[in-house]
Amino acid sequence: MDQQMNFEKIEKKTTARRRVKNVVLYSVLGFWALLVLFPFYWMLLTAFKSYGEYNGESIPKLFVSNPTLENFVNAFTEVPLADYFLNTLIFTLATTALMLVVVIPAAFAFARLEFKGKNLVFTVFLSLMMIPNELVIITNFTTITNLDMRNTFMGLILPSVMSVFYIYLLKENFSQVPEELYLAAKVDGTSDFKYMWKVMLPICKPTVVTITILKVIECWNSYIWPRLITDEEAYYLVSNGIQELRESGFGRENIPSMMAAVVAISVPLVVLFLIFRKKIMAGVARGGTKG
Repeated sequence: MDQQMNFEKIEKKTTARRRVKNVVLYSVLGFWALLVLFPFYWMLLTAFKSYGEYNGESIPKLFVSNPTLENFVNAFTEVPLADYFLNTLIFTLATTALMLVVVIPAAFAFARLEFKGKNLVFTVFLSLMMIPNELVIITNFTTITNLDMRNTFMGLILPSVMSVFYIYLLKENFSQVPEELYLAAKVDGTSDFKYMWKVMLPICKPTVVTITILKVIECWNSYIWPRLITDEEAYYLVSNGIQELRESGFGRENIPSMMAAVVAISVPLVVLFLIFRKKIMAGVARGGTKG
């Protein structure tokens, strides 16, 4: 009887501790979620405020008195934002496609093929990740300018095709696929390209989808390079359009219209994430098939 009572007391204490732990954990997570989501709320809030209301607030309000869609109309009429959308779509799709053409064979070569100096070359590749982006941008700008490719889609696309990080990520994923599959395929006379296409890519599909989505987001949000390499509206991306909207106020920055444009630009990325969120999470969490 005493043992049963002691057991019940221990169980109650354990349950109480678990509840306290859960309350603390979810409170911290909830607070962190508010911190992360607040900028998005502020973006939406500002997008639905009129230009006069926003500039007339001495203390920013956390609500909208008179919601308006005027900023969204201005975002597409004051600047040719629809054309910038199309340019950004072309830039994103072309860059991502070329990146996959370069990254997948490179990762496969480092993971499965044997050639002289492979480890040294891969080490040099990884060391490139330590070079500051500012230095790379300066070099790329000089190269593109010397090749007379400023204000062209090729000038926008080519410097963004290569990614050492994606090669490393995919190479590690490829390396964890059992080598016996590769040896068996070679015995059957399968070419390296066919093995990569028919075996490796289906097995490592979550990781391929992940790097594809990450590249799409990277291209869609690209700001510094497009601003640096283009000065003709025919090749402007949405990042250029946001800057133009910011400067379209009557003597002041037109922040509401800019925020409306950011909301419109963010919608495709949000939809993309919602559609592929499971594959993205699987690609990050899954290291490959271990044999």
